[in-house]
Amino acid sequence: MSANTPTALIAEDEPLLARALAKTLGKLWPGLQIQAIVHDGVSAIDAAHQHLPDILFMDIQMPERNGLDAVEDIVDGWPADRPAPLIVFVTAFDRFAIDAFERAAVDYVLKPVESERLGLTCERLQARLTERHGTAHGNDTAALASFHALRLASAAQEPPLTMIQAGIGTTLHMIATADIHYFEADNKYVRVVTQHRALLIRTPLRDLMPRLDTRQFTQIHRGIVVCTALIDKVVREDAGKIHLYLKGRSERLTVSRSYAHLFKPM
Repeated sequence: MSANTPTALIAEDEPLLARALAKTLGKLWPGLQIQAIVHDGVSAIDAAHQHLPDILFMDIQMPERNGLDAVEDIVDGWPADRPAPLIVFVTAFDRFAIDAFERAAVDYVLKPVESERLGLTCERLQARLTERHGTAHGNDTAALASFHALRLASAAQEPPLTMIQAGIGTTLHMIATADIHYFEADNKYVRVVTQHRALLIRTPLRDLMPRLDTRQFTQIHRGIVVCTALIDKVVREDAGKIHLYLKGRSERLTVSRSYAHLFKPM
């Protein structure tokens, strides 16, 4: 792609809405090249990694993977030497959720999409592309780093968990959250790791996150949450990969690109 040919991907599960969005964009921004139009989250991930577009127009509610999860996967797998994509959510969510989207995306557009409102979005995107052209792109992912927080913001507020229950056969093991070093997604389960043991629970990490105390735990990857107080050191490799070590543990935990901004020298 040349500097004069910005590119985009549209992910929208309603084909008619997707085509209408592409047609309107064509009128408002003739120089924008739509590289792909897909209708589910998994296809969005695949197409984004194949084409590496400058902009993602993402629906929220889609089959296979929703827009928030798809964007996290897209950013986590993005080449370290390429600027992260600019995100625009095209959504029917209410005002409360939109307030959260404003903190994590370049813009949002409410359905049904109005041409005048989309025109403002195009102006914002053009300004962002101009700003980052020829500059370091290390801060691009800062706006993409809080998608897990969107789910937390929209979740019902409940007291943080102080105990985790892990069932093994006919035995129920009680694990105090104060003893947990980290959580790690393991297929359909989550490994709960303490100093002396690791147990599996059936609650998905995304469902567990809203119940964890954010003062106690930090998410460093879509599938890893660590005890903040136990973070010992963070190592950045030449290839751009970032790994984290916890006090008293030898394993190396991966920090994804979405959360790399959390670990910067003061």
